[in-house]
Amino acid sequence: MFAEAIRSALDDAGMEAVGVVTTGRAALAFLEDDRPDVILLDLGLPDRSGLAVGREILGLWPEAKLMVLTALEDSKAVEEAMRAGFRGYLTKDTPVSRFVSSIEAIVAGQEVFPHRFAHRTRRPGSNDSVWLLISQLTPREREVLGLLVEGADGRMIATRLGISRNTVRTHVQSILTKLQVHSRLEAATLAVRHRVVPLPTTMEQDLAERTESSFGRDPRSPIVMRTT
Repeated sequence: MFAEAIRSALDDAGMEAVGVVTTGRAALAFLEDDRPDVILLDLGLPDRSGLAVGREILGLWPEAKLMVLTALEDSKAVEEAMRAGFRGYLTKDTPVSRFVSSIEAIVAGQEVFPHRFAHRTRRPGSNDSVWLLISQLTPREREVLGLLVEGADGRMIATRLGISRNTVRTHVQSILTKLQVHSRLEAATLAVRHRVVPLPTTMEQDLAERTESSFGRDPRSPIVMRTT
């Protein structure tokens, strides 16, 4: 019944649940042919831990967007999911509207964790010193950094954000100082390596092509696993 409720909520929001499986083995087999936008994993799979399945998925497909959807909020499980590289953690009593908005946020490259854990979010392969630098960036500086990743110059950034080129230069210099790098290219490279900002569509497609041989085609739809 829970799986059907999720299907209905996704349908109403214009999204599609492309599959529901009940074991970790079935999930991995499913992903040999389909690569969805978001993968929902229950922690209590009958054959193995959902966290272990998630780690295996990320080992084969590092760009996968995984979210825990489980019965209870457990602080240890939340921390383990964050360290493993999951993008979010929701409990099954989450209101439908928040559930849908959380899926949309994860598709857009954001993370959705309980508020008391948000400041501790870490990407796989990152380290505390780098994320300490990144945490100093303001929301506007992150916007500018995202445009640098897209290859935008000062004029383009000014136009996109509706600010002056002098203001753009101020933001860029602040970004370089806070990230302790010496050029826009270094800042953009760091942002991509640690996924500080959502990757441009063309870069996402390039990354997808690199993993095509491991996971086949990409239908770009959510999959729900173990939600009964």
